[in-house]
Amino acid sequence: MTKKITKIMAQKRSGRYNVYLDDKYAFPISESVMIKFSVFKGMEVDDALAAEMIAADDISKAYTRALDYLSHQLRTEKEVHDKLRDEEISEDVITATMAHLRELRLLSDEQYAAAYVRTAKRTSDKGPRVIRQKLRQKGVGEQLIDDALAGQFSTDDRLENATELAQKLAKRYHNQAFKTMQQKVRQGLMTKGFDNEIVTAAIDAIDLEPDADEQWDALVTQGERLWRRNRNYAFSERCLRTKRNLYQKGFLMEDINRFIDEQVADE
Repeated sequence: MTKKITKIMAQKRSGRYNVYLDDKYAFPISESVMIKFSVFKGMEVDDALAAEMIAADDISKAYTRALDYLSHQLRTEKEVHDKLRDEEISEDVITATMAHLRELRLLSDEQYAAAYVRTAKRTSDKGPRVIRQKLRQKGVGEQLIDDALAGQFSTDDRLENATELAQKLAKRYHNQAFKTMQQKVRQGLMTKGFDNEIVTAAIDAIDLEPDADEQWDALVTQGERLWRRNRNYAFSERCLRTKRNLYQKGFLMEDINRFIDEQVADE
């Protein structure tokens, strides 16, 4: 059945219009759909054309929402898809909208991955493994992640970032036993996503050496705390427990014995 467009009325929202067929409200459309179908007053519209206009308008609305979502920052295809799905847009419309965004080069997981790795390398302390996990969560494919890491995060870059992080960690844990501090630095680098080879090279690069005075001060600080904690035990048991606790924390037995001897002398 063919009907005639008798009125086209602008909505309060800019760029949106209501179409009336034979003096009855029929459907809304966007300005872009009006232009695409050359809609005008007096135009004859059959059911098939009306359905085509409505479908085009659904895609236009989804496209507008996607553009708004993309305007704040780069997004992956998965993020855009999930956003449109959360707004209860049909899968067919989402598929068509995504295709249009790709055609206009507004959506590219390849560009997203490269930009993400480049930014993470410059502004964070994350290593490749953590970056890979983050990109996986955002739906980026493994090959694109591999390409981005290879192109944006060279071995030299990784070593430089890992070395800088190792220095910060060593400073943070300087009041620990030297052995414990080394372990924490290594563990911290691994947790941030650097591989074993880079971790070892970074630790070698900062040339960690124990400072005798710092180690003794750290042992005394922790030893006194343990000595107080174990005060309810018999004296010999108190000494044994304190000694064992300090050894487990990585302090040298020679220094531990010196500390215990001082406590015995004080008692």
